[in-house]
Amino acid sequence: MSEATVNSLAGKPVPRSLLANIPRLMTAYFAFKPDPAIATQRVAFGTSGHRGSAFAAAFNEAHILAITQAVCLYRRKAGITGPLFLGMDTHALSEAALTSAIEVLAANGVETMIDEHGGYTPTPVISHAILTYNRGRTEGLADGIVISPSHNPPDEGGFKYNPTNGGPADVDVTGWIGKAANDFLAANLEGVLRLPYARARKAACIHPYDYITPYVSDLAQVVDMEAIRSASVRVGIDPLGGAAVRYWEPAIERYKIDATVVNDVVDPTFSFMTADWDGKIRMDCSSPYAMAPLIAMRDTFDVAFANDTDADRHGIVTPSGGLMNPNAFLAASIAYLCANRPDWSPESAFGKTIVSSGMIDRVVAKLGRKLVEVPVGFKWFSKGLVDGSLAFGGEESAGASFLRRDGSVWTTDKDGLIMGLLAAEMTARTGKDPSQVYAEATADLGQSFYARIDAPASVEQKARLAKLDPSLIDAEELAGEPVVARLARAPGNDEPIGGIKVVASNGWFAARPSGTEEVYKIYAESFRSAEHLKQIQSDAQAVVSRLFEAT
Repeated sequence: MSEATVNSLAGKPVPRSLLANIPRLMTAYFAFKPDPAIATQRVAFGTSGHRGSAFAAAFNEAHILAITQAVCLYRRKAGITGPLFLGMDTHALSEAALTSAIEVLAANGVETMIDEHGGYTPTPVISHAILTYNRGRTEGLADGIVISPSHNPPDEGGFKYNPTNGGPADVDVTGWIGKAANDFLAANLEGVLRLPYARARKAACIHPYDYITPYVSDLAQVVDMEAIRSASVRVGIDPLGGAAVRYWEPAIERYKIDATVVNDVVDPTFSFMTADWDGKIRMDCSSPYAMAPLIAMRDTFDVAFANDTDADRHGIVTPSGGLMNPNAFLAASIAYLCANRPDWSPESAFGKTIVSSGMIDRVVAKLGRKLVEVPVGFKWFSKGLVDGSLAFGGEESAGASFLRRDGSVWTTDKDGLIMGLLAAEMTARTGKDPSQVYAEATADLGQSFYARIDAPASVEQKARLAKLDPSLIDAEELAGEPVVARLARAPGNDEPIGGIKVVASNGWFAARPSGTEEVYKIYAESFRSAEHLKQIQSDAQAVVSRLFEAT
């Protein structure tokens, strides 16, 4: 984004007048009835589940009742008979949605595991619980539901289904669940089974569960916690008021690490946040505006990190570099893990999404390892992480996970907690902070200039862009260099990328439609200069404009 688009409130405390009115939000959740004839009020599963605001009739009681009943039907159809691990984050709507979901799950007799203290559960903890339960089993497998809109503003809610592989559900699963849920909405919820909440909580199939102890006890299997302790690395941790908030003190106590939780406040208005680039509140740990308070503490700690609200993303702050670009930390992590995980198979590959930095390609090639490039969405990494063919999977949006130290699966969903702890391990074992590790690992690989911008696109144009044939791309050059590849499918698994990618030797761009706004996203990178990046972005918009005209 250009400086002209940055709101004057960005990086500053949010005025009380702009905070979400939580009583009014909760009233909207129960009072507003979605109209399934209006597209924006229907159930719509994106890459991270169904999301929306109760104020817009996009995330209301009817949605959650319908989706949960659809999940129950899907479980029956798929023969899933084990427990369902259910967790929520700290968004106000998450609490209400958990109540609605329990009413339906209890009425359907689904064995459901909820936090024993009525607390919050990070996305990766749900994945870890599913995989731990299913290990060694071939039947009676578990699955899960995560109630979270990730880092989205305080008035939004989110609802995501994770099947038996522990990762985000594939499009065939979410498509089936979404259709069934919309059918229930259209039928005014006829066919949805439901118990009053007080009875549902007492149902024999609803079980209190200790999520914290198994996850925290297992951390040493994936991160070298002893190295962090023995090196006395000073670690700063900011949960950004999210679901990880009650996980850090047990971890600090168990492993005796020198870590400080800089903010343990849970507040559904998220009034402690600084405003994001557009003046809104987002718990986006990759945003320098949302991360301004932790960045200001960069010299207080040897390394610091934050997680978003469901703790599946990470933001790394170092004394030498401040807030790291997510792509840079992914590259540094791969370089470090390759050198410090002797029990991993040398045949295991490293995964990235189609819009992640080309610096990752260069680092992996330098290490002599295999790269797997997939479409956007962490679900594409799940199978490889389960069978060990992938050692690491990472997204440019600051989400990643990797194998246990013995080479077995840890999670199949993004895990911001272990990525933060990896930054501390990296600092402990190398004596350098992650920014310095990145600089060292890429010193001979050039400099990356990477950015994402948005450009206007109508609904029809976005639909065309999502399904474009790359043979229609007429560009022979990109910012003065010959085009070497035109892609509509990911090289790593031959799946559609939902857009296009054009590659030259020292730069590339990818264009994908936004799922929520009338824009398309241009991801671009240059290995020459900032000016070269601007030329790539300009060429990208020209290419897409010609494609819109031609189609």
